[in-house]
Amino acid sequence: MKLHEYQARDLLAANGVAVTSGRVARTAAEAGKVAGELGGKVVVKAQIHAGGRGKGRLVEASETAAMYEKLTSDPANNAGQVKGDRVGGVRLADTVAEAEAAAGAILGKHLVSIQTGPEGKLVKTVLVAEQTDIVKEYYLSVLVDGSVNGHLFIASAEGGQEIEHVAATNPDAIARVAVNSASGWEGYVGRTLAQRLGFTGDQAAQFATLAEALYKTACATDASLVEINPLALTADGRVVAVDAKLTIDDNALYRHKDLADLRDKDEEDPLEVMAQEMGVSNFIKLDGNIGCIVNGAGLAMATMDAIKFAGGEPANFLDIGTVNDPQRVVSALQVIIKDPSVKAILVNIFGGMARVDIIAQGVIDGFKQLGIEVPVVMRLVGTNLAEGEQLLAASGIPAIRATDFGDAAAKAVEAANRAA
Repeated sequence: MKLHEYQARDLLAANGVAVTSGRVARTAAEAGKVAGELGGKVVVKAQIHAGGRGKGRLVEASETAAMYEKLTSDPANNAGQVKGDRVGGVRLADTVAEAEAAAGAILGKHLVSIQTGPEGKLVKTVLVAEQTDIVKEYYLSVLVDGSVNGHLFIASAEGGQEIEHVAATNPDAIARVAVNSASGWEGYVGRTLAQRLGFTGDQAAQFATLAEALYKTACATDASLVEINPLALTADGRVVAVDAKLTIDDNALYRHKDLADLRDKDEEDPLEVMAQEMGVSNFIKLDGNIGCIVNGAGLAMATMDAIKFAGGEPANFLDIGTVNDPQRVVSALQVIIKDPSVKAILVNIFGGMARVDIIAQGVIDGFKQLGIEVPVVMRLVGTNLAEGEQLLAASGIPAIRATDFGDAAAKAVEAANRAA
């Protein structure tokens, strides 16, 4: 679960991370009030679940696709600016009036950046924070990394830009330090990171304290990622977070009821929200036109690969799991057919603990309850296969049967092409 920047900042501050002063606003007038409380000189930042806000552009809903094409094809001449002729989703204001005007220009518009996709993101809130006299910017994050069986710090003295760009152009600028899972936080982690980033004296001590608080935040919230970009060294000698990103592990939300309330469903894909609400938890929307229902994450990945090898594009990742409830299959089908881009559905089941006859019954019920109009290709193998075959034969549903993995993918691609 992703959080907005203002929510992440509040959690960081609650766990001892030094952050700049600021508050969320939902109207231009409220933004002006916050700016007044902060002395007038502020930065106004659009709050959406996507990066690249400063280089993004604000447009009407009907203009998002065209702006996305401009940003991706010619960023140098179209990317947003903090100040200038092409101000984007992050704007500087030197007075209360300017802050109110900036918020008014941002709220209610769609922000398009490299990371939002062509549909952009509607801006409903802004963060109004104090301007910071930054001497140097850094990058700092802590994430759960399976390769170290625990938390890994990633840091760089080249903050203020995407860490992927730094990794591609100057990998030596990135420092990585793992935290020992058995012992937890130890002081050498902060000192090592401070030394590698070039901090000395009081700033090194401030940084080490902040890094420990960042680790504390990650543990306290079951975060899979906590990121500060940029982390700033200010002219008055402070080491402070001026941006924040925090992603919480969905599987841990059952023990964080207060954090679950921070979820903003409007920022998520509607089909993914629908899937979760219907109990289809392992669903991710993709850009293709072949819907997939598969049991097991590995088989689901292989199914998407097979579709690609056959010349098609998967419309989703859907691991239905070990499901022995026909209604769960119906729910999965209901989510998939809500996607207008889907032209065919591939049901690829290797029945182990999941019984083939129950999956078959779910598909039959789906045809009866949902009025499925797109072609459905089925490849079934495993437990209770004979019983499943009997159910399908007796039902008379127009499912296209496939004998093996490759045959199923080829038939799904062919069916989607015919229906397109």
